[in-house]
Amino acid sequence: MPATRPIWKGQLRLSLVSIPVEMFTATKSGAKPSFRQIHEPTGKPIHYEKVVDGVGPVEKDEIRKGFEYSKGDYVLLTDDEIDAVKLETRKTLELVQFVDEDEIPPMYFDTPYYLTPADELAEDAFRVVRDALRKAKKVGIGQLALRGKEYLVSIKPCGKGILLETLHYEDELKKSDSFFSDIPAKSSDADLLDVATALIEKKTEKFDPKAFKDHYQAALRELIQRKLKSKGNKITTEVEEPSRSPRGDNVVDLMAALKKSLEGGAGKPAAKPRKAPAKSAPRRKAS
Repeated sequence: MPATRPIWKGQLRLSLVSIPVEMFTATKSGAKPSFRQIHEPTGKPIHYEKVVDGVGPVEKDEIRKGFEYSKGDYVLLTDDEIDAVKLETRKTLELVQFVDEDEIPPMYFDTPYYLTPADELAEDAFRVVRDALRKAKKVGIGQLALRGKEYLVSIKPCGKGILLETLHYEDELKKSDSFFSDIPAKSSDADLLDVATALIEKKTEKFDPKAFKDHYQAALRELIQRKLKSKGNKITTEVEEPSRSPRGDNVVDLMAALKKSLEGGAGKPAAKPRKAPAKSAPRRKAS
């Protein structure tokens, strides 16, 4: 089991079968540099106070959570009252529906988590559910209450364990019509489409996440190291001029660019052919 503490413990339920499970975060919080606001003259961090108009700073125990039911009017709730809300999903993740792997649109997915059996007694049932999902090529759907919110979640096999991903609710997503309505409903030119498709096929490879690095974060860390070495002195960085994109209304130029890309940039550089070793001249026999 991992050294980190689970963020949720409960039951994974499939019909009458309940499996004790634990949930862990799948992402690293400290993978990127984080910044604090600093008061430059003193070099000390800036803090924020809870203040009330006309009153000033207030104590933490005087603060309540409030829901604005009309403009300027609030109903106040204590933490105990909120915690007393009884939801079965606080302790149980019931799989109520199964869908095909590719049926959920990508924009619905939010945050990944790892799901593991809580103990050895839960391993057999956990393994059966995992392998059944893999064999059926299905994704399980359920709901889970966590940190004061009920999440819509999906689960699917992930190696020897299960990947749980929180999903957005339908009313949390903006409709795409308002963004795409100005795009003309025209079909692509057949010749251009063929060349573009060939270029995509040429660059198609198996996904390898190790091949991609966050260049901005690497440059940011390099900048921090340079700043440390300069002992606080200002340093300059090269500013790249924004490149001007060519106009997209010239079909001839677009075709030429696609064909040039197809001829040149392959997904991986081709290996250079080895030169055959030079044949040595035959030795003359001694007279």
